[in-house]
Amino acid sequence: MSAKQRSSYSANRISARIDELGKQISRAYRGRRVDAVVTMDRGYVFAADLLRNVVSPTVCHFVRAEVRNVQQGKNARREVFFGSRPDLKGRDVLVLDAVMDSGITQEFLLRRLGESQPRSLRLAVLLDKTAGRRVALEPDYFGFQTASNQVWVGYGLADARGQRRNERDLTQGKPWPQKAKTASNSKAANNGKKRSGR
Repeated sequence: MSAKQRSSYSANRISARIDELGKQISRAYRGRRVDAVVTMDRGYVFAADLLRNVVSPTVCHFVRAEVRNVQQGKNARREVFFGSRPDLKGRDVLVLDAVMDSGITQEFLLRRLGESQPRSLRLAVLLDKTAGRRVALEPDYFGFQTASNQVWVGYGLADARGQRRNERDLTQGKPWPQKAKTASNSKAANNGKKRSGR
């Protein structure tokens, strides 16, 4: 493995930190039911390991973010959409995601879930990438914080080819290649507003 792809968080270190997080979350909910909202495709490994360390009764819901190009008149922008919203009125809701970077996707999801009027709404992430934050949102629980803008792979996170999710360590990988822009895509990008929580 090259220096640019050195292991940053080992499987043992991740396991120990998730055990601590599970105890912290269990104390916070004090045996109350937890409605865990798991973001697919990135959060499933983190969620599975974390929830096995939470002693409160737990119900899981799964949501998937979809980024679409939205055209409004002459302007185009990228918007984040989610699938069906679970009914969480009066529930204690814990949103689980692997990485928080800009925070835009998580903020949008939290706002949407908040429309159901839950009793409480909290966010837990494995990796908090503070340097890329673009909204006034911080996770309630996090495994690790980093100022690195590098792409991270392993432990449920894929590289540009969709591989390496099954690696046990969380590793700094090579930057994702930029897609070649067509003339129409370039025009839309210049006219629009890019919105991404990755």
